[in-house]
Amino acid sequence: VLAKASKVIPVMLMGKIVSRKSYEYWEYFTAVLISVGVSMFLLSSSTAKHPSTVTTFSGVIILGGYIVFDSFTSNWQDNLFKYKMSSVQMMFGVNLFSCLFTVGSLLEQGAFFDSLAFMTRHSEFAFHAVLLSVCSACGQLFIFYTISQFGAAVFTIIMTLRQAIAILLSCFLYGHAVTLVGGLGVAVVFLALFLRIYARSRVKKSNKRAAQTPVQKEPHFRGLFVCFCSLQNCGFVLRKPSSEHGL
Repeated sequence: VLAKASKVIPVMLMGKIVSRKSYEYWEYFTAVLISVGVSMFLLSSSTAKHPSTVTTFSGVIILGGYIVFDSFTSNWQDNLFKYKMSSVQMMFGVNLFSCLFTVGSLLEQGAFFDSLAFMTRHSEFAFHAVLLSVCSACGQLFIFYTISQFGAAVFTIIMTLRQAIAILLSCFLYGHAVTLVGGLGVAVVFLALFLRIYARSRVKKSNKRAAQTPVQKEPHFRGLFVCFCSLQNCGFVLRKPSSEHGL
C-alpha cells in the first residue's frame, strides 16, 4: 500500500535522471503530502481486510524492482514523445512487445495451444477478452496523451488519486465506514491538490508578467549624440563659413 501511494516521489527522482527535469520545491512538497494522505487512507481501509501481513526479503526486492521499472517506464515514454511520436505509435510498440513476451512465456510453459483451445471452447471468454482489449486500448490512448502533454509526474499523481477515489466510492456505494485516519488522509490529499493548483497559477502569472514587461531600448538620438561628440573631439565638426572671406 505504501509503495503504491508513494510512486510520485520515485517518478520525480527518475525524471531528473532520465529526462534531466528540474522540479520546484512546492512540487516535491505536494508530492509528499499526496503520498502521505493516500497512504493514510489506504492503510485505514485495508487494515480490517488484511489484519496480518508477512514481509519477506524477496518481496522487498520485487517491490523495489517494480517501483524502479514503473518510474523508469513513464519517464522514458515521456522522453520518447519529444521525437514527435504519436500515442498510437507508442501503444503499438508497447503492445507488440507485450504480445511477444506473453507468447514466449506461454510457449515456454507449454500452455499456448491449451489457451487457444480454451478460447475456442468458450466463446463467451473470447468476447470478454476482446471487450477488455478494446477498453484497455482506449485507456492507453488517454494514458499516453496525458504523459505526452503533462509529463510522467502528473500522470502518476492521477493514477495514485484514482486508487483512493475508487476505494472512497466503494465506501459510499457499499456502506463501508471511513475511519478518522482515512478522513484525515483525504483532507491532506485535497489540501495538497489545492496547494499544487495555487502554486502553478502563481508561477503562470509571474511568467506572464515577465513576458509582458517591455524592454527599454536606447533612444536613437542618443547614439547620434555620442557620434557627434566623437567627431567634435577629433576636429571634424563642420563650422559655418565666416563672412570675412566673402563666401
